[in-house]
Amino acid sequence: MPPSTDHPRVIPPRESRRILLAAQGLATPPATRSGPVSVQRLIERLGFVQVDSINVLERAHHLILQTRLESYHHETLTGLLEKDRSLFEHWTHDASLIPTRWYAHWKPRFARYADRADRNAWWHERLGGDPAPLLKRIHARVRVDGPLRGRDLEDERSEDGGGGWWNWHPGKAALEHLWRVGKISIAGRARFEKLYDLAERVHPEAHARSKPSIAEHLEWACHTALERLGVATSNEVAAFWKSIPNADARAWCDAAVTRGEIESVVLEDLDGKRRPAYATEASRRLARIEPWADELRLLCPFDPVIRDRQRLARRFAFDYRFEAFVPAAKRQFGYYVLPILHGERFIGRIDPKFDRATDTLSVRGPWWEPGCGGREHQKQLKTATNRLATQIGAASWQFSD
Repeated sequence: MPPSTDHPRVIPPRESRRILLAAQGLATPPATRSGPVSVQRLIERLGFVQVDSINVLERAHHLILQTRLESYHHETLTGLLEKDRSLFEHWTHDASLIPTRWYAHWKPRFARYADRADRNAWWHERLGGDPAPLLKRIHARVRVDGPLRGRDLEDERSEDGGGGWWNWHPGKAALEHLWRVGKISIAGRARFEKLYDLAERVHPEAHARSKPSIAEHLEWACHTALERLGVATSNEVAAFWKSIPNADARAWCDAAVTRGEIESVVLEDLDGKRRPAYATEASRRLARIEPWADELRLLCPFDPVIRDRQRLARRFAFDYRFEAFVPAAKRQFGYYVLPILHGERFIGRIDPKFDRATDTLSVRGPWWEPGCGGREHQKQLKTATNRLATQIGAASWQFSD
């Protein structure tokens, strides 16, 4: 890639939309192959998939994968996590499933988290004023009795009587702390409840690898982020893994431009504002891909394309708010609203809920964007809703008031 010139390439909104959708696997029809190799490759392409406890429709990680894989099955992902161990669960911007080949790059995060937690009043309140004895005791119990669930440690108390938070009695809080600092890992889940075991037993090879240097981690974080975004500002690069400071990301990007590895560009927003950004060589090819528009796609609220609300507004002119934690009377649309993607445009939203007692998918809405919602869109929405119902195992579906 040639070095940047004094007149960097301007990437208009339509191109930046196409680059992001193509980089994140939403520019082509759902893949017909959905076996372990395909699922692993997709997660590596995305970088990670977010895990969330809300199950009013389907778990977030399954929805994200179902959108991109035609015949995806839950068991395939479970096998990768709990048998092959080619994925592990930890934090990016939130709890996520991540390729295990990158496990070593979580070691700097483990160390930072341990340092913060030692000085954090929130954790001391839950673990007690002197958490070391409790953490040592819980770690020993996992070594002897693991894998363990939080409920298996309800009898544990900190020496000064530290209290719980939600379900977080001191034993549960200790497990979460030990997981976040990398001493234990999530070995599996039973009805979505975490099972914890020693990290060296769950991921022995990955656990044994050395922690990367600061320079190695910075190179990995920026390179892999930009590769999965195609074009981004330095702050967007830093936010992808949420593992490096914005200033470090900007310094790396500028140095990579000088080396001719990436290109310095200008991102143009829909309102005409322009921001300095960086692009990969592949972004030129991705910008030429005509997004698949034969059907509508219903995206999970935690889909990586949806995650950055400001980017969504700047590039797609779509104002989206996740309202699950908004009081019901103040919600504009609903509890678990799915944006509707058609080609490179978000054309509306629906609020679905799976009533498992009656095996029925009930859908409120749709709420269409201006100029959308004609007969063809309505027909395509019925097809997309039927596909969603089939994927989550609903026997029937219906639109409701």
